[in-house]
Amino acid sequence: MYAIVKTGGKQYKVAAGDVISVEKLPVEVGSTVNLDAICIVDGENVEADPAKAAKTAVVAEVLEQYKDKKQLIFKFKKRKNYHKLQGHRQRLTRVRIVSVGKEKAPKAEPKAKAPEAEKAAPAEIAAAATAEVVAAAPEKKTTKAPAKTAAKASATKASEAKEPTKKPAAKRSAAKAEEKAPAKTAAKAPAKAASGEKKATSRKAASSSDEPAKTTTRKRAPKKEETASDDAK
Repeated sequence: MYAIVKTGGKQYKVAAGDVISVEKLPVEVGSTVNLDAICIVDGENVEADPAKAAKTAVVAEVLEQYKDKKQLIFKFKKRKNYHKLQGHRQRLTRVRIVSVGKEKAPKAEPKAKAPEAEKAAPAEIAAAATAEVVAAAPEKKTTKAPAKTAAKASATKASEAKEPTKKPAAKRSAAKAEEKAPAKTAAKAPAKAASGEKKATSRKAASSSDEPAKTTTRKRAPKKEETASDDAK
């Protein structure tokens, strides 16, 4: 059996137990409301007269008052520099059909409570798990202690083995420095001698340039004409 009801300017096909969303109804959550039926279908009989169908009561229970998803409205006028965007959320009411005429919706079965024995079982399991953890905790510490001591011993041995190798390296570097020092001094001695010779030659050149230069006069050779005139005489 189902009915067609009218509310909020819309028509809905409903049956007992259905949950639908209709336009907002001014009722509180948890209260019941009667919906106007315009058609009743009961198996073979169909009552299409709204006046007669209205005698059949369709009762609904209000579950929730809420807003629908946002709808965007965009307005635009070309060549007028006009455009407008806004959103809208329609207010709706969610209802559950309790009964259609004599047919009623089945009641929702309440959740069965867990027996006390089942509740106590997880507690016992948790207690046993904690006891196992506590019992295993000392074992872990004792097993880790030898490993740490062995690691420390190996670290100390490695440090002792490395120390003697570092000391001879320092002695070798000092010996090498001593060997290199005479070689450097020997290489610098000829360089200093060569620089001293260069300085002495530069000083001599400077002193010779300071002395006045000797002037030498040469006799001019007589011209041919003069020699010819002397022969004529």
